[in-house]
Amino acid sequence: MNRYTLVTLAALAAAALTACSKSDDAAPAAAAGPRPTLITATLAEARLMQRVEHSIGKVESKSAPRVAAEVDGRIVAVAVDVGQHVAQGDVLARLDDRDFRLNRDAAQAETRRLQALIGSQGRQVERLRDMVKNNFTTESVLEDAAAQLEALNEQLKAAQARLEVAQRNLDRTVVRAPVNGQVEQRSVDVGDYVKSGTPVFQLATRDLLRVQIPFPETIAAQLRTGLAVELVSPTAPDAVVHGTVREILPMIGSNSRAVQLVAEVSNPGDWQPGSSVNARLILEEYPDAVAVPETSVVRRPAGEVVYVIRDGKAGQRVVTTGIRRQGVVQILDGVAAGETVAVDGAAYLTDQAPVSVQEPR
Repeated sequence: MNRYTLVTLAALAAAALTACSKSDDAAPAAAAGPRPTLITATLAEARLMQRVEHSIGKVESKSAPRVAAEVDGRIVAVAVDVGQHVAQGDVLARLDDRDFRLNRDAAQAETRRLQALIGSQGRQVERLRDMVKNNFTTESVLEDAAAQLEALNEQLKAAQARLEVAQRNLDRTVVRAPVNGQVEQRSVDVGDYVKSGTPVFQLATRDLLRVQIPFPETIAAQLRTGLAVELVSPTAPDAVVHGTVREILPMIGSNSRAVQLVAEVSNPGDWQPGSSVNARLILEEYPDAVAVPETSVVRRPAGEVVYVIRDGKAGQRVVTTGIRRQGVVQILDGVAAGETVAVDGAAYLTDQAPVSVQEPR
């Protein structure tokens, strides 16, 4: 074998060894598989979830009595004006009471007259009883005297009733506030003549309030009494007043096509009838709902899915979703609280895809 042949065989052997070495290096790379997808992840958590509707309501007084005159007469004094706060029993106005005083005085005089007659007649009956016992008079005379005494007693009862009516009518010449509240309307001035039943003042109480809240008729089937409502005044946005729906008005507004709900609340201190409030109606509430970020829910041919991360892989779970609010989705079925789910990058995953979880920025 010549020298040229030996050099050629040596070159071929070196090339074969180099090819084998490259083949051995490529084998681990092929066995490594696809590169992991970079994602962020979080835990599915149990939290309060609510489905709510928002609206603007109007505050009204729960009690708004119309104060009317209870007797006929001329107004001689008006003690309050619109906007003034009054307490129960405060004087609002006075009517001319001269005729009523005369009637009261006459009834008192008649009562005193009859009381005097009854006293005298009673003593006469007692004398006649003694005389009958001693045979100085007849039984019939005693019976007549006793009958007269009974008649006087009945007359006294009637006179006392007339006196009570006269006194009540005299008292009614003073118009008083029936409740604590604020004067919303005044309908009379000094010198006006009013008849019994004529409204003279409109009051509004502030301790208990009614709030009328309109909602679209499209959700009418979901509305019911007892639903919780949260109310916030624009003048005090940090103070939330909690109430419940007490009434659903039967008529739908002809212009607004809205259903009117009525909630009753205690006045937090400075709410005025006629003012507006922001209302948040809670239609549904789940105190321990399983919730995940909205970006964790991905649409796939199988439906909505969430990728649960376990042992470095993403397992696809078909889920049933519920309430969506403020970037969070309620999971009704498919994922349990405490499981780790993909967030950023979830849209790029497939079932059992390898993942590399990084801390969210």
